[in-house]
Amino acid sequence: MALTNSDKDYGRIAKWLHWGTALLFLASYCAVYYRQWFTERQTPENWTALQLHLSVGVTIGVLLVLRLIWRLTNTQPRICPGPAWQVKAAHWGHWLLYAMIFIMVFTGYTGTGANTEFFFLFDIPKFEDTAMMPALMSLLGVEYAAYEDVMDLIHKDIGGAWLVWMLILGHASAALYHHLVVKDRTLKKML
Repeated sequence: MALTNSDKDYGRIAKWLHWGTALLFLASYCAVYYRQWFTERQTPENWTALQLHLSVGVTIGVLLVLRLIWRLTNTQPRICPGPAWQVKAAHWGHWLLYAMIFIMVFTGYTGTGANTEFFFLFDIPKFEDTAMMPALMSLLGVEYAAYEDVMDLIHKDIGGAWLVWMLILGHASAALYHHLVVKDRTLKKML
């Protein structure tokens, strides 16, 4: 298998970026749900779960940048023939997934009140402590507390609780539909 994509298949790099992002999303959810369901606030276990969630989120952000660079600079496999609406839905669905990943990373970082101890190797300062925060608050004309509430709503209650899961379910369902019903190479290109 080649490192780069061809017009027939995705290469190793695209596959690693795709499946790495998927596994990191799962890890992020596991960490945050573990924190919510199995730890008490202000305990070392709670803090560790939060730090894992934050560290994985930063890593997902880095992978998103790499994925976008790779996608924009590399050949994309041909889309399997199908109705025009399915081709358009696939195209927009992929870009919506990229947008949602960006929104989750952005709202997670800018809306958190904690430094990220990146996998306990080094610290990434919380957004509130960066030089970007006052400039953004001035531009938006709001106080950070109000901004943080909106970011939490988007990140936790809308994106994390519903939208991300719906997009992932739609993405996986479409892949399985192509594999099991249409019996084309859509899923095989990424396996």
